[in-house]
Amino acid sequence: MKIYEKDFPYIKTKTAGVTKKFNLADPAERREYFSAKAGAEIKLIKKYLAANTLVAYFLGKKNSGKGTYSKLMKEIFGEDKFNHISVGDIVRDVHAAMADGPRKAEMLKFLEKNYRGYISIEEAIKALLSRDTKTLLPTEFILALIKMEISKTPKKSLFIDGFPRELDQVSYSLFLSSLIDYRSDLDIFVAISIPEAVLDERMKFRVVCPVCHTPRNLKLFATKEVGYDQEKKEFYLKCDNAECRGARMVAKEGDSLGIETIRNRLELDEKLIEKVFTLHGLPKILLRNSLPVTSAKELVDDYEITPEYVYELGADGRVKTSERSWTMKDDEGVDSYSLLAPPVALSLIKQLAGVIKK
Repeated sequence: MKIYEKDFPYIKTKTAGVTKKFNLADPAERREYFSAKAGAEIKLIKKYLAANTLVAYFLGKKNSGKGTYSKLMKEIFGEDKFNHISVGDIVRDVHAAMADGPRKAEMLKFLEKNYRGYISIEEAIKALLSRDTKTLLPTEFILALIKMEISKTPKKSLFIDGFPRELDQVSYSLFLSSLIDYRSDLDIFVAISIPEAVLDERMKFRVVCPVCHTPRNLKLFATKEVGYDQEKKEFYLKCDNAECRGARMVAKEGDSLGIETIRNRLELDEKLIEKVFTLHGLPKILLRNSLPVTSAKELVDDYEITPEYVYELGADGRVKTSERSWTMKDDEGVDSYSLLAPPVALSLIKQLAGVIKK
């Protein structure tokens, strides 16, 4: 167990009196699930959000689920209460804006008014456009881009994903709520603890729809329909989005190599979490993606555990999908289960309610 994890016990999501086996892939059943297992906490948070806002910084390694948990919080509390700010999405949006005259002009106008830094706006944009995976933008420029994104919507509580990203950016994040005029907001750091074995499987088996760009996982997060490529002798997922008309989901080049291609990034992310958890004076939340097999029966219900999907080609050419238990080793070599996103979000709700009570 990592040093900072010792102060955060496992959150029990198994709830006395709740016996229904919820289908966590169904939005309606997810709502019922959260209400049954965290109704009181949700009510408390909604009361807080009716008169207040908060800024939460998600800290987690690549593919740890930051965007997914943000979406679930918006699903539970409403689009009007939460906004997910992804620095990666902002950077990609700036790339697109540079090819659009009106959008480019609007962006430059905002940056001229709000950017403060030691290199020019032109130099910062050039660094953005020519960046590779090892090049990071100046922190002052990232702050201006975040402020630009926030200015597009009414004041909401924020989940910020991708900042701080470097060790020297932690101090900037402590004052971000003041910089964006959310001066009385509650600042919270939310770290995600996830075994590298899970990240490796998520990366190796990740596929994306070429039309709507929705991600899935051939091994751990299947779609309703699965196809079989007779020529390549391999199974593939079909996008669930009706507008994509069963588009074949494809893997990203290089993902099959797993996490070793991003080893340096993973190590830096771990150091970042460790540094943040040494800070005094602000609340911190730890989300655990996994738990030991020996503790599972006591802490969670079976349907909250991530299964492994297996496929079989029938004589009629149709693919049959089934589930089986998936066990992996955590970073300490302990046999563990990975949790689905809803029980991890349930842990977030319970801990957030505890922070608000204080």
